[in-house]
Amino acid sequence: MDKNRLLEEIREVNLAYLLLAQQMVRQDRAAAMFRLGISEEMADILAELTPGQISKMAGSNMLLCRFRFDDSLILDMLSSYTKDRMLGASHAAILLAGESPQVVGA
Repeated sequence: MDKNRLLEEIREVNLAYLLLAQQMVRQDRAAAMFRLGISEEMADILAELTPGQISKMAGSNMLLCRFRFDDSLILDMLSSYTKDRMLGASHAAILLAGESPQVVGA
C-alpha cells in the first residue's frame, strides 16, 4: 500500500470514528462514555464539534482512535473466547468498567 493510499485510509477511519462517537454521545452520553472509554470533558468536546472541525481532525495523518485494551486477558476474551461469545464479551465489559476513562491530553 502506498503512502497516499494509507493516509486516505487513515482519514476515512478517523472520519467514521468521529462521526460515530459524536452520534453516540448525543444519543446516550453515559453509554457512549463507557463504550468509548472517554471522560466527561471529552464527551463535551465531541458533542460540540462542527462538521468542519470533524473534517479537519479526520484529515490528520495519525489515527484518532486507539485500542483500549492494554490487558491481554481482555483482548483474549473478546477475540477467542470459545465457550460462549456473549459470556466472554460480558466478562470483558465488567473488566473494562473498572478502568478509568481517558483524560484529554493524556
